[in-house]
Amino acid sequence: MNKDQVKGKATDIAGKAQEKLGDITGSEAQQAKGVAKQVKGKLQKGFGDAKEAVKDADDKAHDADKPH
Repeated sequence: MNKDQVKGKATDIAGKAQEKLGDITGSEAQQAKGVAKQVKGKLQKGFGDAKEAVKDADDKAHDADKPH
């Protein structure tokens, strides 16, 4: 797991909490900010997932090149 995955998940969770707070208080602005934060978190986590997939593929390619 890389830092983008961790930060993205944390941002997503924070956004869910902010959206819920907006629901409770009736603040549409807080709800919208929470949803936006969730989107940002999901994008960052997705970027981290992609980086991890590339790293894993590279590791497998290097392992395949090694003599057995």
